[in-house]
Amino acid sequence: MDERDLKSEFFTEDPWRVFRIMSEFVEGFEVLSKIGKAVSVFGSSRTKPGSKYYKLAEKISYLLAKEGYAVITGSGPGLMEAANKGARKAQGQSIGLNIQIPSRQKPNKYVDLLLDFRYFFVRKVMFVKYAKAFVILPGGYGTLDEFTEALNLIQTERISRFPVVVFGSEYWQGMLDWIKYSALKNGNISQKDLDIFTVTDSPEGVVAAIRKFYKSR
Repeated sequence: MDERDLKSEFFTEDPWRVFRIMSEFVEGFEVLSKIGKAVSVFGSSRTKPGSKYYKLAEKISYLLAKEGYAVITGSGPGLMEAANKGARKAQGQSIGLNIQIPSRQKPNKYVDLLLDFRYFFVRKVMFVKYAKAFVILPGGYGTLDEFTEALNLIQTERISRFPVVVFGSEYWQGMLDWIKYSALKNGNISQKDLDIFTVTDSPEGVVAAIRKFYKSR
């Protein structure tokens, strides 16, 4: 693409892109501001129904919904589906924030309130802005991205602190060891940064960690 093409794209595409971004923010703020307290749940889209973590994710969200929290997921299959399923089973609010990607993600059938996003960064703002807590289930790059962004935002005090609960110590042990014995040991984080998140292996432990955090405040 030569210089003339680049200038043409800037003047014809980028201004309209700004309006599209604004519209996603406006719609997200308008819809999600009405849901009340919520928890954003993250996990792999590749986990199969009936598997160990699928069942546990469903129970976690069931308990969260019974506590009065809306459950927000990325709306996809796998553990996102399990979380939405658990919320609906408890007659809670089951919310999905879908993303438009080349390998088209179809919203799971347990989402009751769906928002569709073109831009990852807008969607990520919605996960954070309307969540009273993050629950990090076993997952891949996307889950890891949401987890580390929450840690960074809390560490740098760009957002108010809220519970970040990592579920499944067996699955996450390698990462946890790296944080403690590499990042901390080399002085790239401080000891107090380890307190930003909590690790648990039971659905009840997830709810207890969130309850304890807000009770102390």
